[in-house]
Amino acid sequence: MIGKNNWVFCDGYLPPQGDNPDFEGHEALMLTNLNDAKAKIELVFVFEDKDPIGGIFYELDGMRTMCVRLDKPIGEKGLMLGEAVQYTLWVKSDVPICACFGRLDVRQTNMAYYSVEAFSF
Repeated sequence: MIGKNNWVFCDGYLPPQGDNPDFEGHEALMLTNLNDAKAKIELVFVFEDKDPIGGIFYELDGMRTMCVRLDKPIGEKGLMLGEAVQYTLWVKSDVPICACFGRLDVRQTNMAYYSVEAFSF
């Protein structure tokens, strides 16, 4: 099996939008299943000042990838994180998967896209 069952991204924070409406800042979680079995995935959001929010589920077929935009309504619950909210994202899967997390910050004209490191186990 390729991948890990748990991924923790500790630096979730959607920056406020910049002044140019042509550029849409965002955060995105990319999930890839390089195995044959379907993965059942749960997202858990951990905050500084309120209880965690979990129970957001996705399924990912074998040898497939998907993007979860974190600046849009998330999952069937339609969770909206909002701008400038600090959080940690815990990705739990019953099948080992690969995960990465990226952010596009458009507050400046020289926009920045960067990945957030994960702890996986």
